[in-house]
Formats: sequence, C-alpha cells, structure tokens
Amino acid sequence: MTANPLSLETAGRVPASEPYYDLGRHSRTITTQNQDAQIWFNRGLNWVYSFNHREAAACFEQVIAHDPRCAMGYWGAAFASGPNYNKVWLAFDKKDLSTSLAKCYEYSQKARQLSPAATPVEQALINALRRRFPSAEAPTDFTPSVLAYADAMREVDKRFGELDLDVTALTADALMNTAPWKLYHAQTGEPRLETPVLEIHGILERGLALPEARHHPGVLHMYIHLVEMSKTPEKGVKAADYLRHLVPDAGHMHHMPSHIDILIGDYRRALHGNLNATIADDKYYAREGGRNFYSFYRMHNYHSLIYAAMMAGQAHAALEATTRMEATITEDMLLVDSPPMASWLEFFKSVRVHVLIRFGMWEELKRLPVPDNKQLYCVTVAMTHYGKGIAHAATNDIEKADREREMFREAVKRVPPSRLDFPNKVVDELAVATAMLDGEIEYRRGNYEVAFASMRLAIQRDDALLYSEPWGWMLPTRHAYAALLLEQGHIDEAAKVYAEDLGLSEGLARAHQHPSNIWALHGYHECLLRLGRTAEAGIIRKQLALAAAGADIKVASSCFCRLKTADEGGVGCKL
Repeated sequence: MTANPLSLETAGRVPASEPYYDLGRHSRTITTQNQDAQIWFNRGLNWVYSFNHREAAACFEQVIAHDPRCAMGYWGAAFASGPNYNKVWLAFDKKDLSTSLAKCYEYSQKARQLSPAATPVEQALINALRRRFPSAEAPTDFTPSVLAYADAMREVDKRFGELDLDVTALTADALMNTAPWKLYHAQTGEPRLETPVLEIHGILERGLALPEARHHPGVLHMYIHLVEMSKTPEKGVKAADYLRHLVPDAGHMHHMPSHIDILIGDYRRALHGNLNATIADDKYYAREGGRNFYSFYRMHNYHSLIYAAMMAGQAHAALEATTRMEATITEDMLLVDSPPMASWLEFFKSVRVHVLIRFGMWEELKRLPVPDNKQLYCVTVAMTHYGKGIAHAATNDIEKADREREMFREAVKRVPPSRLDFPNKVVDELAVATAMLDGEIEYRRGNYEVAFASMRLAIQRDDALLYSEPWGWMLPTRHAYAALLLEQGHIDEAAKVYAEDLGLSEGLARAHQHPSNIWALHGYHECLLRLGRTAEAGIIRKQLALAAAGADIKVASSCFCRLKTADEGGVGCKL
C-alpha cells in the first residue's frame, strides 16, 4: 500500500486504480459516465456508513474532480461534511462550524443546480439535503433544519425506501439525528415516545427483512445504534454478526458489533472484534497520521478493546492494547485547536490507571509517572493521583494514600468541563473517582460505615453517567463495593449486589448490567456457597468455569482491593 495522496485539500484527480483501502462489496450506481467517479462515490458512501466522515468527504471530492457535472458527488461532499450521530452541530467548534457549514451549503446548492440530469431518487435525496443546509450562516438554533431534513427524508422513504436500502439507511440516520442518544429512557430502556424511535424501528426492520440487508453496512450499523440503548439489545445480535468483516479496512465497522457483544456479556468476542478494528485503524493512521477527527474513533476502538479485555480477565491483552494506543496519542495531536483534540482525546492517556487498578498492579501504579504539563494532561494527572491513592490504600499505607488524595483533589480543579470521555464530561467521571477513593481510604482506616456510604455514592454517580459503550467508568463500582462487603461478612448484601451486576435480578438498568463477567461470577458463586444455596451455586459454577478458561490471570475476588479472599489469592496479578 502506497502513501495515500488523498486529503480534503487535494487538488486534481487521483486515479481510482491507485492502491486504496478494501471497503467491501457495497455499491450504488449513480448518474455519471466516469468510472473513476463511480468508484470514488462507492468508497465515499462506505466511509459515510463507517463513520469516517473525513475520508468520505475526500472521496466525494474526488467524484467531483473526475466528473464536475455529477450531482451526487456534491450531495456526498455536503452530507459527509455535516453533522452526524456522534458529532451534532453543537459539537463543532467555532472555526470548524463556520468552515463546514459554508462547505455543506455550497455543495448542496451545486448538487441542486446539477440535479435535472440525475435520476428521480437522486433528485429526491438532493432536495432533502438542501433542507439540512438552508444557509451558509449558522443559525441560533439548528433544530428547525434538523427536523426539516428528517421530514424531507420521510418523504423520500415513502417514495423509494421499500426496495432501496440506501434510502432506508439514510432515512434512519436523519430521524435518529433528531434525538441522538436520547431515543430511550436511560433507566428503563423504554422508548421515548416523543422521539421517532418506533418509526425508526419500523423503517430499519422493514429493510432488514430484505435478503440483501445482511450485506448493507449502513442499515446494519444504524440498527445496532438503534437497539443498543433499549432494554433488549440482544435484538441486534444478527445485525452485529452480519456486520463483522463486512468493510474490511474500516476499523469502526469491526468495532460496532462489540456494542452488542458487551451488552450480552460476550467479552472475548468484543475483544477480538476490537483488536481487528485497531489493526484496520493502523492502516489509516499510517497513511493519514493522527491530526484528524477520526483519531477519536481510533481511540474509541482501543478503549473498547481494553474494556473488553478487562471484563474478560485478560490482563496481557488490556496492557498491550493500552501501550499501542498510547503510542498513537502524540502531543502535537493534542495541541490541535480545531477540532479541539485535547478535549476529545487526552482522556485516553489516563486509561492505563483503570487497567492497573482492575488487575491489582499496585506497585506499577505507585511507579506511574505524573505528566509534567499539568494543564494539557489535566485528566491524566488527576487519574494518576487517583490510581496511586487506591494503590497505597490497598497496601495499607494510609499516610501516602491521604497525600495522593489531596493531590488528586487539586488536580481535579484543573480539569475543565470541556474535557470529554464522549459523551460524558470527564468531571462527572472524576466525581465517581472522588467517592471511590474516599471509600477505599476510609475502609483501610476501619471506618466501614463511612467507607461503604462513600462506595454507594460512587455507584450512584457511576449509574448516573450518560450511556456509552464502553461504559465511562471502566471498573464497575459494584465490584469493589461487593468485594469489601464480602470481606466484612455482609454476604446477603454482597450477593444482591453481584446479582444486580450480572443482570440476574430486577431493578438495574440494562446498560449497567455486566452479564457473565468473571469478576461478579466469582463473587456471586462464593456468596451462594456461603449462604448454602448450592443448587444456584452449581449453575453459576459452570458459567464461572467458562469465564475463567478465557482469562489469563487467576481471579480470586471481584476486586483486588479485597485482601482476604476465600482462596487467599487476591494480592494483585503477576505478569
């Protein structure tokens, strides 16, 4: 594969015959006599469905370069340069918004001028997109244009959607963007009836009934997003399985099935899917570097890989992925101000702390260096002090734990609300850390009631985080709480907490459950044995044996912060 000559600023045409990414088989015939334009359009469309909008826009600009009269080239360039499910208009910084909106408006107008030569469905798509970009100037409220575009795409779907899966996918996308990540009630998974969620279900499930839907990346991708926040994410299993490997060099498409895998407790499959995602992303990073918004998606794929490895008890995979990820987060990337890359990416430099805590690697945490640039790396500084505080508490050095807690509290003050672990604000996640660190330190002091109250507060704050896959707080707060309850002999209460975490009891939101995870399985199995519930313990033992077979460490407790375990193994893993 040669160095990629293509970028948004490319002048002139790039032959479609030059080596490029493998984006699978999906294509859409458009009105053009130029074969290179057709190939570049197919590439752009597959990148749009794969949420690499930057590369999609570059491909559509190549359509225009090869065929300046191709209306759909301008349609694609406008569509790809605008908002999407993960980046709504309000997420654009001022400079990015001004540039992107002007480009979207100009391209959509040009598409309309050229549309008389296009097919009826192309004309309908072009006319609908013009409703999304009514002006080159930013309005005070984007809601009217977002709703107008959704209404226009409803009409396109009525005319053409029955047998046109691209129309199906694009209509679902338009409707989902009227309430991105807000289609369901967070605590129940019930649909928000004030949104078009039921309508979207009807549109996508109509499309999925067609045999060719299993080969359509857009329909499958949007359906996973549609059902993941519901109380029945397992409805997305088939879509997830069809999507795996469908767009070979699009990392985000290898990743997307893991949204379902994690929710149903298939952590090893999530691990391997995200490993494939990062390998595909390596190709893009090698050609394009990291100074672009797709780096957020690259980090997200690593983040998901690390989280899946943590939940599966695979320390080697988690640490290896963390090292690979960190190697691609350069300081010059974080210094890019449009888009504000530090706001989106710096959080990922702090992920190692979560990994080391998960696997009880206390000495490694104590040796972890604190970044010198406390402003640029403000999240990493805060989390490093948090991790050191946990490590010293777990090893009964209360004096040092207290010192680290004070440095943590000072560091938290430097973290601005603009720092993200999308879609959450990092300051909200640090509130979980504050309560958890207080609980761990007070526990070592023997102030158990105070400690447990702090840990319950940590759980409450953890549960209040916005939905994301992987979950924003990477080590489930119930794992530490239940482990220490069990250490103090509160077996009934610990059993209830583990049952909640595993999704075996009612009351906990679907997104907060971690089915079949080795950590809670171990704790729950111990509780059941100690409570004399041997029949239930036998059922859980089989699940635990399977989970343990996939781990690369010995798990003796749901948290290594518990020092006295039933088999005396909870002293941190040794690699």
